[in-house]
Amino acid sequence: MTTGIATTEAPRVHSESDSEVPNFSLLGKKAFVTGSSRGIGRAIALGLASAGADVAISCNTGGAAAEEVCNTIHSLGRKARYYAHNIAVEKEIEAMCAEVKRDFGTIDILVNNAAINRDRTFKKLSKEAWDEVINTDLTSVFLVTKQFIDEMADRGSGRVINITSMTGEIGNYGQANYAAAKAGMIGLTKTLAREYARKGVTVNAVAPGFTKTRMTEGIPEKPMEVILAATPMGRMGDPMEIAAGVVFLATHSAGFITGTVLDINGGYSM
Repeated sequence: MTTGIATTEAPRVHSESDSEVPNFSLLGKKAFVTGSSRGIGRAIALGLASAGADVAISCNTGGAAAEEVCNTIHSLGRKARYYAHNIAVEKEIEAMCAEVKRDFGTIDILVNNAAINRDRTFKKLSKEAWDEVINTDLTSVFLVTKQFIDEMADRGSGRVINITSMTGEIGNYGQANYAAAKAGMIGLTKTLAREYARKGVTVNAVAPGFTKTRMTEGIPEKPMEVILAATPMGRMGDPMEIAAGVVFLATHSAGFITGTVLDINGGYSM
């Protein structure tokens, strides 16, 4: 198995020559992407593998979609394995992360992507729907990150990338639970970035706008027309365009970026 960026040596002092040529390779790195059997998570897993990383992926139920992602990563010459666990349940997260560590050893790049939505106007929003989204979209990020970030800090190197949403920055009608979770993720990202910056771990977020995924497939025609009209680029994003931002933040050349939210939304929110 190829080694990751783990090291027991003191952090190397960067010289001027280190930045002469950008390094966007992830060869030898090991990544874990939650919620990565479909949509944006799938694109992120494939993007990281294309850059050279071995990738552990997670999904709720497993099945053909997760298997297809692994097979595609294998075709790129990289290691991949999927883990089917309910990320809204703490004991499931503990089991999942233990399995990932067993199979991959150290994780150099953690991407917290798993999310659900249960859209209702606030008047109709139940406590159950609130808890389900907060537990899956925010509490899971806390619990999964807890499993890996201190090990990164001990090695003096690591990347944590949280997939938030434009909704967490500007709100959205009928998504109080989802917006609150995604906004909370931004606050968590910035706090962790401050706490771990001097330990060699960068913590950033990517905030996609309206992107072609299963989550946006159900948007009716008229609201979709409004969305496209409000987007300066006049179209929805492609999952691989979101993945490109994640891959960049995972690279060596993004080592001086931390605590930032990278907006990828076609200009919808500036």
